[in-house]
Amino acid sequence: MINILFTGTAVVLLCFAAYWVRGRGGHRPTGTWAVAALLTSFALAFASYAPAVERAVESVVPHVARLLSNTFTLTAATSVLAFLFQLNLDRERARRQIRLRVIALAISVAGMTVFFVAEQLTGRNPVLYACYVLIYISYLAYTAKDFLLQTWAHSKRSTRRSQRWGLRTTSVGCGFALVYAAYKLFALVSIGLGLGLVPDHARCSSPLTPFRCAFSVTAPAVSVLLITVGLTLPALLWPLSRLRRRRWERKSFTALEPLWREVTSAVPEVVLDPGGTEVDAHDLDFHLHRRVIEINDCVLALRPYRQASVRDAAAAEAARRGTAGTPEGEAEVEAAVIAAAVAAKRAGRPVDGDEAPPAAGTGSRKGDLPAETAWLLLVADAYVLRPAPENAGAAS
Repeated sequence: MINILFTGTAVVLLCFAAYWVRGRGGHRPTGTWAVAALLTSFALAFASYAPAVERAVESVVPHVARLLSNTFTLTAATSVLAFLFQLNLDRERARRQIRLRVIALAISVAGMTVFFVAEQLTGRNPVLYACYVLIYISYLAYTAKDFLLQTWAHSKRSTRRSQRWGLRTTSVGCGFALVYAAYKLFALVSIGLGLGLVPDHARCSSPLTPFRCAFSVTAPAVSVLLITVGLTLPALLWPLSRLRRRRWERKSFTALEPLWREVTSAVPEVVLDPGGTEVDAHDLDFHLHRRVIEINDCVLALRPYRQASVRDAAAAEAARRGTAGTPEGEAEVEAAVIAAAVAAKRAGRPVDGDEAPPAAGTGSRKGDLPAETAWLLLVADAYVLRPAPENAGAAS
């Protein structure tokens, strides 16, 4: 089971890395190569955790699987920081910081290798092993702490939901990395003082057996998975969110057509491009925005024909049905007022009496395309259910 878990995870991580390197639509976002290096390093670290791979490499060099997995983990940690620097700093400063981190990584790996070789040559001297662990855990803990603080802070400022939750997931993964670092520090103290609190030769038969494996194996594994998911989630959800957005734009554009045709037939001069009936599938946002603007311009142009008596009658009807004060009820009232205004404009009859005020929330929705579209969709639905002639008749 352990072999399947770690080998399968390594394959999944390599697939994620390939997804980042491939690019999406010919565009590679900032930090692409850093994330690809991160995922590849994590994949190699997971592969080295697999007992089958561990036995294979240790048949050549005893205990070298630990050095390999630790090296890949530190490389992944450096890639995490490189990704963060490219997001937060200008290009020149990011390059400088990344260069310093790569140098620190090289020094750390070289130091770990020296102590590992010396440890093997001296019969696994506990002091040398403690020095090895100290280098590893210091670099890892510093990186995890820094990344946790930065990602959590950025998650609070992010406007995209997928990015916000991705960053928070990454922060939780960094938390598990710190748990792993704390365990390694505890093991280091135990080894340095000769307390024997952490068995050095026992192997893990499952992610939780023996109990120390929950900290030495499961915690870093969960950390890697959460960081990977957190960093990859926004990139994976972006095409889905774009598809969902386009479907909403197309559906909204079509649903607003009956209302648009009614109001523009009364005020045709507000149509920005009377001959432009073709809708480009790649520019739905523009066409929807234009349709919303044209409907609102028509409503504004129809203000001299908005009758307060129609509004009062429609509001009374909404109150009778129990929809008064709800968005649907307000939309029904607005639809009735617009329908009567369109009929009056066509007949050339000015308002006889008080002019109906604008619909509730008109000012707060200004400039907010999703909110304005949602409101007009309610009005369009109510307009279809309450045809203009009937509404106009209610005013007489």
